[in-house]
Amino acid sequence: MASLALPAASQALAALQKSLGPLDAQAVGLLVAAATDLSLVIDGEGVIRDATFGNSDLAGEGCETWLGRPWIDTVTVESRPKIAALLKDAAPNAVTRWRQVNHVSPTGTDLPVRYAAMRLAKDGQILVLGRNLRAMASLQRTLTETQQALERDYLRMRGAETRYRLLFQLGSEPVLVVDAGTRRVTEANPAAARLIGRADKRIVGQDAVELFDASSLRDLESLFAGLRVTGQATDLEARLGHGRGAVRVAASLFRQDNSTSVLLRLASAEVQEADTGPIRTGALDVIRSLPEGFVVTDPGRRILTANPAFLDLVQLATEEQVRGQRLDQWLGREETEATALFTTLAQHGSVRHFPTHIRGTYGTLEEVEVAAVSAGGSGQAYLGFTFRAAPRRAAVPTGGRDLPRSVEQMTELVGRVSMKTLVRESTDLIERLCIEAALRITRDNRASAAEMLGLSRQGLYAKMRRYGIGDLDAPDLTDDLA
Repeated sequence: MASLALPAASQALAALQKSLGPLDAQAVGLLVAAATDLSLVIDGEGVIRDATFGNSDLAGEGCETWLGRPWIDTVTVESRPKIAALLKDAAPNAVTRWRQVNHVSPTGTDLPVRYAAMRLAKDGQILVLGRNLRAMASLQRTLTETQQALERDYLRMRGAETRYRLLFQLGSEPVLVVDAGTRRVTEANPAAARLIGRADKRIVGQDAVELFDASSLRDLESLFAGLRVTGQATDLEARLGHGRGAVRVAASLFRQDNSTSVLLRLASAEVQEADTGPIRTGALDVIRSLPEGFVVTDPGRRILTANPAFLDLVQLATEEQVRGQRLDQWLGREETEATALFTTLAQHGSVRHFPTHIRGTYGTLEEVEVAAVSAGGSGQAYLGFTFRAAPRRAAVPTGGRDLPRSVEQMTELVGRVSMKTLVRESTDLIERLCIEAALRITRDNRASAAEMLGLSRQGLYAKMRRYGIGDLDAPDLTDDLA
């Protein structure tokens, strides 16, 4: 028999054969049992005549019922071609390639085993060596769950960063982010650049104190010293450099990326005077032209301003008809919908993609998606709402509706559907996410995905067809068939 081993390995193999030559059949059997999780002796007809188990991990898997049965009858349907290939390839003085098969288990979860076979004599019995892969399958499931958790955390962090960037860039209050150790500006929003009279690129990297007039130098240095010692500082009046006028400076500490930064909020006399009205109207000139409904309310949810698109939704002609009215009277098919929206907004400060309805003054009912945010300004908080018409969905032939795509969408349904329905849809959501993750990890190898999920291939196909996942007519990428 030709050997593919290296010369050193061939010498070691020859020495091993010389050392093990005197061993009798009983000693060889004990050696095989100790080196493998299970070993089988198969006769020429493919029937299991003897079985040896190296540990107790296989107890309760139904292995004791294999004796006297054809080996191929103990495995699942998709594993039968592999068993046939193992029996066919088994030859004297040669070990077949390792193949992974799934045994039917009374526990309800298939038992994955990796096998290699060797024929003891020409046309004689076959010795099959097996390794239990149950622990590996458990690790794969744990890995899948961990990856799902990491993806959810990443999406949550990315959403929070996006909201921060949007508020920072669109906020009307001038804001500087300063490194607490070096006093250098790390970020400046457009409002601060306009107030200081420089491009934001020229502000970033400058010592924050150098942006102010020399007469305010001592006060600002005292402000930063107080922040370093006590973490707090009182507001002060300072003058900007190059004659840009007086501003009121408010400072607060925060930590980000294992470093401490200072948030400087600047307010000029002109800005304070402009903010004495209910809202600024300059930026709203663009918002009024949006095709989506836009509303700004006070903390009591009384409307301060609304654009024409919102007036169309509520079937009114002028903004005066809605100003001062509570938004609740037009929002939601049921009272619980508006309550859930406002509760979520109060808890998190923002809401996205909240499905609800707008009730028109004359009885119309329009399905919309709501995005809302709570923003402070000059000591008073304002609530902003946008209303987008929900996309028209094609009817589902089975009579069901689209499943929620995330836990956030699931929680938004509380108060709108029964708990029994939520639990059923939660189960469907988890099943679909697990199947999609398994197919992605195995690169659309459905046999490996079914094995990873502890399903038979037919069971996986049924669930894929139910949730509309993948192309079932495409060829399966099964790479371990002979």
